[in-house]
Amino acid sequence: MSGFVVLEGIDGCGKSSVAKLLVERIGKRAVFTREPTDSWIGRAVREGDKRELSHYVDALLFMADRAQHTQEISKLLRRGKLVISDRYYHSTVAYQAVCLKGVFKGDAFRWLLEANLKISLEPDLTVILDIPPELGLKRIKGRSKLSRFERLAFLRQVRANYLKLARLDKTIVRIDASEDLESVTDAVLELVKERNL
Repeated sequence: MSGFVVLEGIDGCGKSSVAKLLVERIGKRAVFTREPTDSWIGRAVREGDKRELSHYVDALLFMADRAQHTQEISKLLRRGKLVISDRYYHSTVAYQAVCLKGVFKGDAFRWLLEANLKISLEPDLTVILDIPPELGLKRIKGRSKLSRFERLAFLRQVRANYLKLARLDKTIVRIDASEDLESVTDAVLELVKERNL
C-alpha cells in the first residue's frame, strides 16, 4: 500500500534521523527522500551563493525543486511505495515567509502557502517534530558550519510559522520531539500505523 509521510520542523528537531530510522523499521516498501533534493535544482538551493540570490529567487528555487520532487514522489507512489520525506512544502512556507518579511508586497506566508499547494501533493500524514528553538540550536551546535537559517531569533519565527500551519490544517500532527530519537520515532510509527500506511 502506498502512502506519503512528511516530517517537518525546525533545524535540530531530528527530522532526518527519524525519517531514516522510520524507513529502516518499515523495510523495503519505504523510501527516504528529502528537500532540497539531490537534483541539480536542489544542489543549487543548498550550494548556491546566497549573497547573489534575492529571497524571492531563493523561494522560487525551493518551489522549482519541489515541482521536480513531486513528480518523483508520484512515480514512487504509483509503484506502491511508502514515501518518507524529510521536509516538503511546509518548510518553504515556514522558512521563506520569515526571509521575505519586510521585502514582500503583501502576506508572504499566504502567498507561499497558496503557490506551494498548487504544485504539491497532499501528504497522507504530515508530522511537525516540535522542539524549542534553544534545544534545536543545542543539538546542531556540533555541525561544522551553521546555515543562515540556524539562528535563535530566526528559528523562533520559523517555529511560529509551523505552528500556524498546524492551526490552519487540522490534518497536521504536532509531536514533542524533545524526547530521545527512539521515542520520537515510535510515536511517528504509531501514527503511520493508525492511518494504515
